[in-house]
Amino acid sequence: MVTRRTVLSAAAAAVAGTALGARVASADTTITVDAGANFGTWEGWGTSLAWWANVFGDRDDFAELFFTTNSVSYGGSSRPGLGLSIARYNLGASSWNSVNGESMVASANIPRFKQIEGYWQDWNVTDPSQWQWTADAKQRAALTKAVARGAAAELFANSPMWWMCLNHNPSGASGGGNNLQSWNYRQHAVHLAETARHARDSWGVTFRTVEAFNEPSANWWTATGTQEGCHIDASIQRTIVGYLREELNNRGLSGVRVSASDESLFDQARTTWSSFDSTARSVVAQVNTHGYQYESGRRDLLYDDVRSAGKILWNSEYGDGDGTGLRLATNLCLDFRWLHPTAWCYWQVMDPSAGWGVIRYDAGTLQAGAVETKLYVLAQFTRHVRPGMRVLGASTDNVVAAYDAGARRLVLAAVNTGAAQTITFDLSRFTTVPGTTATRWTTVTASGGDRYVRRADVTPNGKSIRLAFPAGSVQTIQVDGVVL
Repeated sequence: MVTRRTVLSAAAAAVAGTALGARVASADTTITVDAGANFGTWEGWGTSLAWWANVFGDRDDFAELFFTTNSVSYGGSSRPGLGLSIARYNLGASSWNSVNGESMVASANIPRFKQIEGYWQDWNVTDPSQWQWTADAKQRAALTKAVARGAAAELFANSPMWWMCLNHNPSGASGGGNNLQSWNYRQHAVHLAETARHARDSWGVTFRTVEAFNEPSANWWTATGTQEGCHIDASIQRTIVGYLREELNNRGLSGVRVSASDESLFDQARTTWSSFDSTARSVVAQVNTHGYQYESGRRDLLYDDVRSAGKILWNSEYGDGDGTGLRLATNLCLDFRWLHPTAWCYWQVMDPSAGWGVIRYDAGTLQAGAVETKLYVLAQFTRHVRPGMRVLGASTDNVVAAYDAGARRLVLAAVNTGAAQTITFDLSRFTTVPGTTATRWTTVTASGGDRYVRRADVTPNGKSIRLAFPAGSVQTIQVDGVVL
């Protein structure tokens, strides 16, 4: 996981500054906010559960920290709850039983906490009531805790069950090619659909969407990999999404939508979507992409393709190793400017590798540890751009703008990755901007800087707001009484 993400990160950095690359202002600048733009109704922020939840999913403090906006005590300090409203549940591919003398072949390089236990553990047992529904207890606990706190849920699979794989290895084929047995295409869909039905009936969780793949066109899913994964060609994906729609319908889950294909890169997502025929497209309600092309890739073209097809677009997974959170903020703003998703999900909010999560833990002892500055940077966005808000437009790549019509509230969250500068927000396109004091929150990523500090000290000057941004900082401004 970290190895291939690092490779992608280096590749993206090498091409940063191209057609849609990050533009870092080095002098005072003006950002014009487009009140007339409407890039959709915001659905929410999320995280995948998977590994971190396999370790810490039964802890209420983490459920509170990630899925509420409460102030939560952790590590002896009060932390701002992120208010995530989407939980992506990972259907596992592993089990340690033997079937007709055959058993799972596990990569020598996969740690135990990255092996997620699946439910259909014996291919001879076709009656779902006899499946191993007590498996994956901690991740299930995280799912139900998130849903109890108001989160919507998506079901996804990194790999089909081990016994559906050609080499019985849920980390991938030896050469990184297709590893799902052709006679198990439908069985993979059955496992997903039956899990969705059981979740509804026994866990009190109705999945909003079901995704059968995870980065399926990637060639790094190999038998020596460090996680569960499976290469699945786009032609095979088309067949499986059809089976998945049928199997969901067969279980009375016609309201549960199919999403696809969670490709790694924006350009790759566009290629896969373009390859789908009209039949496959008709059953896919939501296009998921991952954000590992970072500062590169044609986000705008993917948006155009998905919008023209009338589908929902999510950035369903993003992660990076920059613990300051500045790279996260940069790419998140690029997504809002060019990709225009209606939801945005971070991969693992807790991770053993420095910088990858918002909280680090020890891979050996599985003890939770330090809070990354990234937690506070992410809070600058997730606590303020809330579900139901209208996503607006802006003239630069370093800001997110959203509007709550009911509260008449304008939210602006901007990042300054360079030297200290002053940013002027031009609000001339709004009908009314009150001259009353607005509220701002600041995170300065340098050591000893602000960590999501609230101040009520900003007063609009007519229809503009002028604000000093320290070097390496993110600020969020909330202006109430604004009329579009």
